[in-house]
Amino acid sequence: MSTVVGVIPARYASTRLPGKPLVDLLGKTMVERVYLQARRARLLNRIVVATDDARIEQAVRGFGGESVMTPASIRTGSDRVAAVAESIEGDLFVNIQGDEPLIAPEMIDEGVKVVLEDEQADVGTLVRKISLADDLLNPSIVKVVLRADRTALYFSRSTIPFIRDESDARRWLARHTFYKHIGIYVFRRSSLRTYARLPESSLERAEKLEQLRLLENGMTVKAGTTEFDSIPIDTSDDVERVIAILKRTGERSPSPIH
Repeated sequence: MSTVVGVIPARYASTRLPGKPLVDLLGKTMVERVYLQARRARLLNRIVVATDDARIEQAVRGFGGESVMTPASIRTGSDRVAAVAESIEGDLFVNIQGDEPLIAPEMIDEGVKVVLEDEQADVGTLVRKISLADDLLNPSIVKVVLRADRTALYFSRSTIPFIRDESDARRWLARHTFYKHIGIYVFRRSSLRTYARLPESSLERAEKLEQLRLLENGMTVKAGTTEFDSIPIDTSDDVERVIAILKRTGERSPSPIH
């Protein structure tokens, strides 16, 4: 039986929203809301917040969570998960985005199942079918193309694939099924160690997408399909949107978010 550890990276510094993990969302910090959602996942045996700041560590202890201090110099969430794995036992480590307080617990379980059911997968993740043209053309929404076996060919902020015979990109959804990448990563311990030893790749640097380091170095990323979605918080407008959803739905996020 595999031991599955959920790790929530919570970095204090943020260009657009400093102290983001401690943002108040109807009486609970964002990091607490992520933690509470993760705790509802059925396949996690342990949940740890990986932080670089004593204020976040104190907040986590305040709501009864477990935290591990990691160096402030770490640049990506998955690298921070790798730092935690050096001191914690586990077979699978799940990078649970620390800025998604409405993440559905079912999504975490779906990601874990991808790796449990495919021994060839170095890393598991999730994708969701894109249904809105605005999402298709939005560089903040990461697109992914998959092989027939649902391993990832490429991730991009650009719209991929390009539909050559349709000049109006807003009509591309009628010609092809496009997928949004959901930023959850399930690593085998060995894969996580390999990832952490690799330098930042050129594609990763260009697109600012850490998952491209995996592909550029020949690692296998297997994608499961989910009907759920989540809302990352990057700006004060995102905060207000999430608060509005919480007021409407109560303590639990809607399933799925549309």
